Amino acid sequence: MAVPDLDRVPVLVTGGAGFIGSFLVEALLAHGARVRVLDDLSTGRRENLPQGPLGKLELAQGDIRDLETCRAACAGVEYVFHQAALGSVPRSLADPATTIAVNVGGTANVLTAAREARVRRVVYASSSSVYGDAATIVKKEGDEGRPLSPYAASKVMTEELAAVFARCYGQELIGLRYFNVYGPRQSTDGPYAAVVPRFFRACLAGEAPVIYGDGRQSRDFTFVEDAVLANLLAAGAPPEALGRAYNVARGERTTVADLAERVRETAGCGRPPRHEPQRPGDVLHSMADPEPAARFLGFRAEVSLRDGLQRASAYYLAKERTWQP
Repeated sequence: MAVPDLDRVPVLVTGGAGFIGSFLVEALLAHGARVRVLDDLSTGRRENLPQGPLGKLELAQGDIRDLETCRAACAGVEYVFHQAALGSVPRSLADPATTIAVNVGGTANVLTAAREARVRRVVYASSSSVYGDAATIVKKEGDEGRPLSPYAASKVMTEELAAVFARCYGQELIGLRYFNVYGPRQSTDGPYAAVVPRFFRACLAGEAPVIYGDGRQSRDFTFVEDAVLANLLAAGAPPEALGRAYNVARGERTTVADLAERVRETAGCGRPPRHEPQRPGDVLHSMADPEPAARFLGFRAEVSLRDGLQRASAYYLAKERTWQP
């Protein structure tokens, strides 16, 4: 299994100005694809986008909640990489209606537009949050629990929606359940920043990083370039891989307390963490079974947490004075 030949192939990346999306855009351009980005720039940034070869990169600013916008973006493309979403469990608890509207209604629009445009394949982003309150530490496809937040519910609904479109319309669809993706360009800004950039910012600012709960909760951290590799392999995966969502992770468990210490060591500075009450909607343990993705997609995560944190640290150190990652 390998990445398909994308030389001069027109593709669409929704959310392509965001964190994962912009790295995916870079990789697609490196493979010779002609890339159209659809992004409303609410969380993505223009400066995340590379300076692509003339005529190879196009930015269409728009909202996936608008069907006509999605139709225009899908016109003439062969592959859609659907990354656009409104992330963050706390954000979804504060504003569940918007999270559902973007993540579910927006996905319905993207899938509808892709079907009408006869797109060859759609690879869409899901999340480890679909496992919810599943009792097992190792999360295996097919053993999902109940969602613990509106964000998690939106990703469950996204997967169900994709399954319905595949059954009803015969679309080629593959979902990717990201497990705690981190890396350069991940924003440190605002109350909904992810844990790795929050810890780096606190350390570099001489503040104590905040751990919600006792710190023994664990996560499976995935470097952004591995998430990109999974997307590319999914685009070229064989027919027997279709119609499913796969874990994208290393299959390793790190406690949040250990992560805080690793970030301090990597950054070479920082104070001991302080603890606040556990947040509602957070799962206790999240570690992926990586075997189905290896078997059906040919995907194995390549970047260790140690190496990934070092690469992320270099980015945050360079941005320390401006804090505009």
